[in-house]
Parts: sequence; structure tokens; C-alpha cells
Amino acid sequence: MARSGRLEDGAVPQGEPNQSSIVNTSSSITGCAETPPTGTKRPTGKAYSRRERSKPEPFSEPSGLHPKTLTPTPLSSPPVTDPSVLTPFHPSSPSSFFEAEPECFLQGHEGPVYDVKFYGDGEDALLLSCGDDGRIRGWRWKDCTESDVPVPLQGKHMRPVLDLMNPQHKGPWGALSPIPENNSIAVNTLGGSIYAAAGDSCAYCWDVESGQVKMVFKGHSDYLHSVIARNSTNQIITGSEDGTVRIWGKNLTLLISQACGSGRSLSVWNLPASECISKISTPAAVQDVVFDGNQILAVGAEPLLYRFNINGEILSQIQCAPQSAFSVSLHPSGVTAVGGYGALVDVISQFGSHLCTFRCQFEY
Repeated sequence: MARSGRLEDGAVPQGEPNQSSIVNTSSSITGCAETPPTGTKRPTGKAYSRRERSKPEPFSEPSGLHPKTLTPTPLSSPPVTDPSVLTPFHPSSPSSFFEAEPECFLQGHEGPVYDVKFYGDGEDALLLSCGDDGRIRGWRWKDCTESDVPVPLQGKHMRPVLDLMNPQHKGPWGALSPIPENNSIAVNTLGGSIYAAAGDSCAYCWDVESGQVKMVFKGHSDYLHSVIARNSTNQIITGSEDGTVRIWGKNLTLLISQACGSGRSLSVWNLPASECISKISTPAAVQDVVFDGNQILAVGAEPLLYRFNINGEILSQIQCAPQSAFSVSLHPSGVTAVGGYGALVDVISQFGSHLCTFRCQFEY
């Protein structure tokens, strides 16, 4: 199970976004916001999950890009060759990938997992996960790293210490709605809260101690892609398929509701001024972004990692192994990890060269 956004010994807690800017990927903060393909119907009785639209799109080299494009180095001899960790295998493509042996294996959801986050640090840290089954589950990170159970057996053996499930809504005839999925989570350890961006167009604030819903943020008209907690200002930001980003304050107060348009684009907003700094058209839907100082790393439904400046100019693009990238993660050392379709993770140096590419095992 790979976290959607960071890399350090498997995963690290996500920091807050830049306090004066926010990146919107079309209709969401960090999610694919492209409208459904023509003729596509949403499944009856279930929210239209973003991952149903995240398979690779036909790829063609974008035109009009700056000449600073970086060419990846060959992957045939990656520097990471510890045989106790990586076992080579040979797919049909000419590149050589590696099959990674995980240090820990957790199996806690029925269906896909869409996001993971850390809650707290040290020995009391929890690894949280959410997904298509509408649950948020948490495991003690110490138990994960110090387990004596063989990795292939850990999935069923390790039990979560936290188990939350989104509420169902009662219809006019008393029937209950399907359990909405969770597409993203955010944490506020000082407030003892977990925020969830759900498929029923609501964001839920859960109390970790009691396991109960403290607040429900209502106002979006379509399912949520993402949620971010700005703990320093006691705000949360939600991005939805309805084409808006909303900023919420204390007591469910809606501070800003900003329409961000539609289509394949990435928008950068100045939060204090509530104005768009730049809007960038992209060849494919953007599915994740992260700040690197005053620059932006973005990936999406194509095998490319983009680097933009704050004004939206392309500084570089690097071809990646996943044909559709769901997540980009930046390590403090400058190393970047891109994870995506096919269970592939591409590890790229700060200079743009490929350090290694591996495929996660999931046959347990």
C-alpha cells in the first residue's frame, strides 16, 4: 500500500501547503477533475469515483514546451541493487523494473485505497488509510515496523486500532444510501481530528478519541476529490467535481467558494486576495500536485512529471514509468517519487535522472 504524496522510509506525514497560494487541478485541489468521457454514465447508486477515470490516456508528446526537457537515464542498471530488497524481473518493455519486497503489509479495505496519511509522530503515530469502501482505518506505525509476523501473513494478522465508516443517508421511503467512498483525508493532531473528502459531496470531521463525526461540511454539489487542513489558520479546503474549491473556517463557516472552471488545466490561486495567479492548460487531466518551494510538481493521466514556476511556465518535463500517475511525492533531499498505474513507482533524482523504478507486489 503506497501513500499518495510523500516518500521517506515508505511514507512521511504531509506538510501544509504554501500559506499564500493553493494549486487547483481543474475542479479539485489535488485530484483529477476532468469531466466524465462523453457517453459515460455514473454507476447507479454509487458515487462516480475518480479512480474509475484514471487509466492512461493515449499519449503524444506535448507541443510548445520549453527546451529544458530532461531525458531520463537508462533503467537497466539502477543503483539500488540490494538482493534482499529487490528482485529483478523482465516485463515486455525494454526497461528493467524491480519487484519490491515491502517491509510491512496491511490489508484493511474492500476495494481500492485512495489515500494514506500519518496521524501524530513517534511511538504513538498512526498510519491512516481510506478508500472505496467508505472506511478510515488506522494502524500503530510502531506495530507495523516491529512486527515479527512474516510479511505475506501480516495483511490479515494486523488489526487496525481505529475504524471509522462514513454515515449512510436515509431516503424518503426509509431506504439507506450506499456508503460513500473517501477520496482523500487530512489530519489535525492538535484538534484531534481527521477530515475526509467523501463521495456524497460532503467533508466529514471525525473525532479521533471518540470515533464520532464532529462536523459535516455541506455545500458542494458533486463528490469531493480532496481535502487539505490549514491547521495554522483553523481552516480546511475542499475541492470537488462540481468545479469549485471552498475554504471553510470555524463552526462550518464558508469563507470562500471559488469556481475554477473545467477541462484539463491547473490553476494557482492567491488565498489572501482570492484571485487566480495563473491557469495552465495541460495535455491530460492533472491528478496530483505538490509545492517545491516556489515551484510546482504535477502529474496526471500521462507518463510525464511536470515542473512549473508560480506563474505557470513549464520549467521541465520528465518521462515516467507509470502511464498514468496518481501521486507525486517530494523528499527533503530533493528526490521525487511518482506512483501510478500498474503499481509502478518511479524514483527520480533532483537532477532529473532516474534512480530506480520498481513495481509493488500485491499478490498476497
